[in-house]
Amino acid sequence: MARYRGPKQKIARKFRDPIFGHSKAFDRKNYAPGQHGKNKRGKLSNYAIQLMEKQKAKAIYGILERQFANLFVKATKIKGVTGTVLLQLLESRLDNTVYRMGFSPTRRGARQLVLHKHVLVNGSPVNIPSYQLKPGDIVEIRERSKSLEVINQSISSRNPKYSWIEVDKANLRGKFLHYPEREDIPENIKEQLIVELYSK
Repeated sequence: MARYRGPKQKIARKFRDPIFGHSKAFDRKNYAPGQHGKNKRGKLSNYAIQLMEKQKAKAIYGILERQFANLFVKATKIKGVTGTVLLQLLESRLDNTVYRMGFSPTRRGARQLVLHKHVLVNGSPVNIPSYQLKPGDIVEIRERSKSLEVINQSISSRNPKYSWIEVDKANLRGKFLHYPEREDIPENIKEQLIVELYSK
């Protein structure tokens, strides 16, 4: 599958933003990757800025172009501010919610848990990372997967607190309460630039 599996911090340096969390590599090389990254000059066009913002959002949530474009089309058909609705749809993906609940230290890891059928939604196994959760949905780790070291290490080291999800760490279970408000989403994304890009 055409999914980036290389060094994550190269992507973060490309956007000049630690989108995958703090890294010493990012501190040492706070400039774009590549042979000429340090000495790159020139002002970016509006189109380039908008395109980079879209690419950053795709990198953060780990999705491909077609999926992202389809989500944008879906967002335009839902009542509300298109940019905010787009982020709400990204946040309500199953893999992202598993990550937000603390069952995995990364979104990549959460995606793997979903693909390998370690996750149940409302009591049924779901192995589709892009599955869209609805308010009231219960997400939990399957009974025979609760002993997995990667899950237990993640849930013990992370303390997720998000207003739109409720987590029962003892039973490895969580509830998707409602779609998040824009100010509650911590990701540094300028969604209006993405809307402008797709509106051209």
